[in-house]
Amino acid sequence: MATLTSPPAETAAPAAPPTLTGRTRLILFVLCAAQFMVALDFSVLNVALPVLGADLGLDRSALQWAVTAFALPSGGFLLLFGRVGDLYGRKKLFLAGLALFGLASLLATFAWNPAAFLTGRALQGLGAAAIVPTGMSLLTTTFPEGPLRDRALGISGTLLSLGFTVGMVLGGVMTDTLGWRSTMGLLALFSVIVLPLAPGLLPESRTPDRPRLDLPGAVTVTGGLLALIYALTTAAERGFGGTDVLVTLVAGVLLLAVFVRVESRHSAPLISLPMLKRGTVAFGNLGGLITFSMMSTVVFVLTLYLQETLDLSAFATGLVFGVQGVMSVVAGMFAPKVIGRIGARRTLVGSLLGQGVLTAALLGLGEESGVVLATVAVSLASMCHLGAIISYGLTVTSGVPNEQQGLATGLVTTTQQVGLTVGIPLLGVLATTGGDLYGGVRTVVVVDAAILIGTALLVGLGLRRRS
Repeated sequence: MATLTSPPAETAAPAAPPTLTGRTRLILFVLCAAQFMVALDFSVLNVALPVLGADLGLDRSALQWAVTAFALPSGGFLLLFGRVGDLYGRKKLFLAGLALFGLASLLATFAWNPAAFLTGRALQGLGAAAIVPTGMSLLTTTFPEGPLRDRALGISGTLLSLGFTVGMVLGGVMTDTLGWRSTMGLLALFSVIVLPLAPGLLPESRTPDRPRLDLPGAVTVTGGLLALIYALTTAAERGFGGTDVLVTLVAGVLLLAVFVRVESRHSAPLISLPMLKRGTVAFGNLGGLITFSMMSTVVFVLTLYLQETLDLSAFATGLVFGVQGVMSVVAGMFAPKVIGRIGARRTLVGSLLGQGVLTAALLGLGEESGVVLATVAVSLASMCHLGAIISYGLTVTSGVPNEQQGLATGLVTTTQQVGLTVGIPLLGVLATTGGDLYGGVRTVVVVDAAILIGTALLVGLGLRRRS
């Protein structure tokens, strides 16, 4: 063995730091470009929503489905597709997801009515559900643990955060100059660029022991999430008296209860329930879920407020969120230093609290002015949001044995996708229903801020007790 013939530690020459080769750089480009494309899709359409609604005939209360139709399948099928990739080949599913995403983007680009557009968005979400977990697994299996993987994950994480911001700016510019359909065409173009490069570059990867597919768990969690979110979204529009609302609400709760039962008995569950008993895993993921869902909701309602209440153009609205993106990049530079000084747990609690307080500051928005306040408050809140993103991932994975890191990081990714999924349908409709958009925005701000501040206190108490 090499360790038996190595020179003593005090005389051994320091090992050269590992570097990226030309091939691994290309692999990293393909994987990060795909993740960037998905992040772009979460935001590029936001500032185009009012224009899109007028063109396709979607009224204000239905506009949130332009976002939700993508977010629901992308979050609901994430666990299933991640496990299918583990079993039958991550590369194969990654390529299939890219192809589906590209075709769905074309359908959304040339949609002739709301049904065709929403179908395209839902298929985009399915493609994204295949791309995100397999892309992350291909990245971690291609780059060995250590400096190379840390560097690759850092680049990937930065591009994910940047993709959301770039999408807001590009969405505004493209909608004003080329029309809202160009935003969907841009995503199709990304697929055309990435898909031909991937087959010859990416290595095939799957789990060596080939555990049995947890099909009952996949069916129950996917069905439960879809039913529950549909019920709550519809109830926000029409109340809880409708038969469809009551049926889907009960079905969602029952399916999720069955999912918990199935996971407790399955030999290879989609989610490790014992893992969730760790305080850092449970409360860390709770913080991640809330920071993602509440920020996506604020961005959604501010988009409507800036364009419909203040009459800003899509381009000007995009610039507001461009400032937000710059501040997020700045936060990404300083957050690791803050975490190094006070720890991930305290950073998570402080970031959630700061995001909540700055969200509450949006109550100062007026019916005739508020651009400056909106820009400053959402930008500073986004800095706290990024601090929460980084610290919740570190909190969840801290103290977890190496052989269980895959389960922990899988929960981190799932929390991110579900958080992006549930915020807008559950809270965004409070702003889009009824005739008073301004009053609806204020209601969302109050609820959003209260949830963030309450979660910060709960997470802080929970992590303190567990530690």
